[in-house]
Amino acid sequence: MQQLKPPGHFLELVHRLDQGTSGCLLFAKKITVLRELHALLRTSAIEKTYLALVKGYWPQHLHEIGVPLQKQHLHSGEWSVKINSTGKPALTQFQIVTRFTESTLVKVKPKTGRTHQIRVHAQYSQHPIAGDAKYGEKAFNRTIQRLGCNRLFLHASELKFHLPSSEPIHVKAGLTEDLSTVLQQLILLK
Repeated sequence: MQQLKPPGHFLELVHRLDQGTSGCLLFAKKITVLRELHALLRTSAIEKTYLALVKGYWPQHLHEIGVPLQKQHLHSGEWSVKINSTGKPALTQFQIVTRFTESTLVKVKPKTGRTHQIRVHAQYSQHPIAGDAKYGEKAFNRTIQRLGCNRLFLHASELKFHLPSSEPIHVKAGLTEDLSTVLQQLILLK
């Protein structure tokens, strides 16, 4: 993105997505706006909504997972996150969108912004996200790969926020073609 911007113009990434995650990504064209957006992120005032395909039949009663997460730096230079009572508080809300015979499409709203939060909370619920090489299930990932999904099935579908200097902002991104193709091949649970 910085290579596409005109010379001498400011453009900075506001937040990041996990590798393999598609969807909404926010950039700031002014340093003052970047600071405002970072302040909103720190106070969880930016509402993020994701779509995720998870293994199995997501329970109707499971709307929130609020277990603390602890980040660990691995020797390889990567991060790993574990459930740990001494970790930082983390809260994720889940809502069923569509049930399939061996998986469920869920809408996910992280209420805190911890590293790999959605992925680890899904794993904790025993419904890991499709295509998650780090926290997922290998057999389920292979099944989803046969349907054409060669990455994490996690999509940042919406961002909502309100800067003091503007009207409320609501950004949406439709599912990418590869993820839509997978959903079309799944069998709906009746």
